[in-house]
Amino acid sequence: MEGSAVRKGVEDSNRSTCGGAGRKGLRTLLVSLAIGSAVALGGCAGRPGTDALAVNVTPEAGAKPVKVLVATTRMRDANPGVLFNGERSEKLDFASVTLTVPPTHKTGQIEWAKQGAGNPATDMVVRDAVYRDTEAQFLQELNADLAKRPKGERDVFIFVHGYNTQFSEAIFRLTQMTHDADATAVPVLFTWASRGKTEDYVYDNNSATAARDNLEELIKLVAKSNAERFSILAHSMGNWVTVEALRQMRIDKSLPDPKRIANIVLAAPDIDVDVFKSQLRRFGKPEKPFVVIVSHDDKALKISDLIAGGKQRLGSYSDDKELVSLGAVVVDMTDVKSDGDGLNHGKFAQLAGLRSQLRQTLEKTATSGTIPASVEMDQIRITGITPAMAGSMPGGTTKPVTATTATTTTGAAIATSGATATPQ
Repeated sequence: MEGSAVRKGVEDSNRSTCGGAGRKGLRTLLVSLAIGSAVALGGCAGRPGTDALAVNVTPEAGAKPVKVLVATTRMRDANPGVLFNGERSEKLDFASVTLTVPPTHKTGQIEWAKQGAGNPATDMVVRDAVYRDTEAQFLQELNADLAKRPKGERDVFIFVHGYNTQFSEAIFRLTQMTHDADATAVPVLFTWASRGKTEDYVYDNNSATAARDNLEELIKLVAKSNAERFSILAHSMGNWVTVEALRQMRIDKSLPDPKRIANIVLAAPDIDVDVFKSQLRRFGKPEKPFVVIVSHDDKALKISDLIAGGKQRLGSYSDDKELVSLGAVVVDMTDVKSDGDGLNHGKFAQLAGLRSQLRQTLEKTATSGTIPASVEMDQIRITGITPAMAGSMPGGTTKPVTATTATTTTGAAIATSGATATPQ
């Protein structure tokens, strides 16, 4: 969206009075932003159809299966092609969904069906979808999936999506990232009640806030499982849910053993920078640094800045050194060309396809004798690498940017469990 159009929307909203007029002004602004987003996205393929998750058993030899376990605060939907809608449930619900990725799949892309259940030769399709009614059933299936993996690879990857995300979009994105990263971890989707509508920003924000305790519940369930380690990736507004849940667990001393937490990745966080600083002051410096993925050209976060009264969002913050001092590793993707995302808000989805290269870069850094303050790879700049983080990756090359001797001994691997991303 052009800056003048954004400014006009904000001015119109500011001229509105309290009550209904104020809400109308905000709604007008958000609808304007939705139109601008559609223009910015240009040739995007739209959104999944209402039957996109209908089970399709048509054989396709070249399709690759991905099984996703689901924990959600969404209501179940009567339409089997939807599974879960955008309304809030009073308790955590569960499901198990197996999808396949078509043989024609392109890295970083989601081939969802525009109508019906799709064609497994060209689309991501659902092969099986089953609701799980209790925590015990979810935990039993999670342990069964972990047992299929060899010891040393029994990991869980939890993905928390952002604002304006339908259930179908969230599960398709996690499927794509798991496939592209060739991840061995069990993918678990934590999906809160986003309506998937741009004009429902406030509803989504409240849904995210209401889901904090439920994410804490899921983390405790995973900690009770036979998982050796687990990671969390949050995107956009999903970071608010995630950091708040972790903060509360730290306060009540229920956070799992840090040795079992492979990494916490905050991608394009739609969090006020001052709020994040306050959260970390209460949380304390994490035993393993949070990985914060930023992009200074993220247009979606610029819009969020305006809605929030001009306060900068964490996902576009430029003071890497300050974030490192708070306990973060900063992955700056500003110079990376966005693949099909006109808002530059989903760049981190491309990291899954670079997982092997990232491992190589960090291993080379670990064996170089000194740990540089920053390293660069394919226009991605990583600041605040620690020896443990770098040493957890096997083999490769690096381009040092600013050399310094590292003295810290803790860290977190960015790509150990694999995936990253979703739409808004």
